[in-house]
Amino acid sequence: MSPFLETAANPRSLRRVVIEPVTRVEGHGKVTLLLDDEGRVRQARLHIVEFRGFEKFIQGRPYWEVPVLVQRLCGICPVSHHLAAGKAVDMLVGARRLTPTAEKLRRLLHAGQIVQSHALHFFHLASPDLLFGFDSERDRRNIVGVIGAEPELARKGVLLRKYGQEVIRHITGKRVHGKAVVPGGMNKELTQSARDEMRRGIGEIIGWSREAVAIGRRLFESSEQSAQFAVFPSNYMGLVAPNGESDLYDGVLRAKDAAGKIIFDQVDYTKYNRFLREEVKPWTYMKFPFIVSLGEEEGWYRVGPLARLNVADRLGTPLAEAERQAFRAAAGGGMQHATLAYHWARLIEMLHAAERIERLLDDPDILGADLVTSGERAFEGVGVVEAPRGTLFHHYKVDENDLVVRANLIVSTTHNNQAMNESVRSVAARYLDGKELTEGLLNHIEVAIRAYDPCLSCATHALGRMPLQVELVDAGGSVISRMVKGSDGRVTDGEG
Repeated sequence: MSPFLETAANPRSLRRVVIEPVTRVEGHGKVTLLLDDEGRVRQARLHIVEFRGFEKFIQGRPYWEVPVLVQRLCGICPVSHHLAAGKAVDMLVGARRLTPTAEKLRRLLHAGQIVQSHALHFFHLASPDLLFGFDSERDRRNIVGVIGAEPELARKGVLLRKYGQEVIRHITGKRVHGKAVVPGGMNKELTQSARDEMRRGIGEIIGWSREAVAIGRRLFESSEQSAQFAVFPSNYMGLVAPNGESDLYDGVLRAKDAAGKIIFDQVDYTKYNRFLREEVKPWTYMKFPFIVSLGEEEGWYRVGPLARLNVADRLGTPLAEAERQAFRAAAGGGMQHATLAYHWARLIEMLHAAERIERLLDDPDILGADLVTSGERAFEGVGVVEAPRGTLFHHYKVDENDLVVRANLIVSTTHNNQAMNESVRSVAARYLDGKELTEGLLNHIEVAIRAYDPCLSCATHALGRMPLQVELVDAGGSVISRMVKGSDGRVTDGEG
């Protein structure tokens, strides 16, 4: 835990610094810092200030509409929601095992999503900090600055993302919010011409992905900050195949502690709520999941590329596996806890997805016509995939009229909520505590958050009464009064 107090005893006596909005992330969030008279940080929190109630919106809708509806959660990772919801409704129609063609088309679609999302995050959102420095000129820290300084790097980043989007388009008909997944399978065959078009470009994509991994590794290993910037032990969770290999589409749940010891393994993801629970706090719309056996205080964990490389025994493609071994070797063969290592891990996964695309395009099943299956009807379904940002859960219950009566979504960013707050506190304590605050120093906080590639829009789906904070501010910016409604519905002045 951080060396300063997370909860300030008398917040009104402290100076309040706000970073709003947090930039170069998807969605809207802010960070508040409370400082004493000596500039010491007494509290640091990441707040998610938007609310999107998709868990309520889809209640009363026919279950077969859900895979299309939930894509509207996000324009960056709609495929992930499409697939997770699709796997949940597969259970509702009894499709416990898809046809080979349907499963491989879904895996191809998922791999395209991984490539486009990881390329977008690294080249467009994260690379300006890594290339120019956290406290470099603000106007330079953006994709335009990258294009000016590293035009070839920027070009390849744009084309990597474009290729992933083209994979999505060939399968779903659109780059964003297309339609492909239906209960029990897929809605259309992949054409020979589409397969051939994707196949022509994949060798170059693999080559560029290898170059990107080398850049990510160099930036991580050459930075003096990597070993001290938001580095803290944590638990980790992700999907693995039964043999321990990383599996981004399907598998079983595995969690490890900070020392690499197994917390749970080979867990059927449909039983996730026996192992994970969610806590609500009054100052954010995002929930705080934790591992039941460890409790609320010790049971928080990280998901996403860093977690997946930490929990898996290996990757299933040769080039990416060699890079994974180098990644783990950089941590002495143990668990990698550096938050900035998320970027390196993300690029290794991009390479892994590109290799998977090549294999799938060469598989004869990918052009098959047997696309849909079904079985015994059910009234509850759970679907889980490894979205680009981490483990994504969709859980639905339906009635005898096929209408959704309950939905629960735990998205990747929600899993990382406590970890992002820990990162904010760690950076604030190390770089801001007792110092004169500058824009560059405050950007250190945003760098820590951006490492997780958070999708804040996806993450705000609380059930029950929502916490709400309202402040009345005068013309000079001073808070005149504050009222807070907690998740229990109790209204206070926020001091309790």
